[in-house]
Amino acid sequence: LGGERIETSVTGPLGGSVAAHYGLKNKTAFIEMAAAAGLPLIPRNKLDPMRATTFGVGQQIKDAVENGAESIILGLGGSATNDGGCGAAAALGAVFRNAAGEAFVPVGATLAEVAEIDLSGLHPALASAELVTMCDIDNPLCGPLGAAHVFAPQKGADPAMVELLDAGLAHLADVVERCTGRDIRQLHGAGAAGGMGGGMVAFFGSTLQMGIET
Repeated sequence: LGGERIETSVTGPLGGSVAAHYGLKNKTAFIEMAAAAGLPLIPRNKLDPMRATTFGVGQQIKDAVENGAESIILGLGGSATNDGGCGAAAALGAVFRNAAGEAFVPVGATLAEVAEIDLSGLHPALASAELVTMCDIDNPLCGPLGAAHVFAPQKGADPAMVELLDAGLAHLADVVERCTGRDIRQLHGAGAAGGMGGGMVAFFGSTLQMGIET
């Protein structure tokens, strides 16, 4: 269709680096989060939603806006993560602090440690960029129908992990509302891709919509 394929080297779901690409056409970037944080990037016996990160997805978004993209269409699905999009936000300048005031990049296992979220350092290009997140499920962030209970088992979570991940996402929702004023707990689609749907709304003000509509 005349677009450009942009190759990037970004942080993989369990660290290290992975080669991931996105499409760019007419100042619109088309990013599939699974390219940087997908299940196929991890051997099945190494899956770990407690540690997996969306940091690489944020790096792709950063690369896109620095390449002149004025709108981002992000596809959710196939993720190995359960970090509520915190990794992606951190890659784009968000700062997460624990109760001691120490900055860290949250993953599923440490979502409950988030005490403050500072979005003042987000990449300046995001202020004028339009972000649309394609999401074909309407699961809420947490609870029996949320990201952890419904999807984390296929990402390697045992029942105890599911409970911890769910509690972490619920805690994150509370901190997001206190720090940003955005209520994502029962938002339809917030539970997509390990809470990435909720994170895109919470941290970037993205629109969530069905892929077919997009």
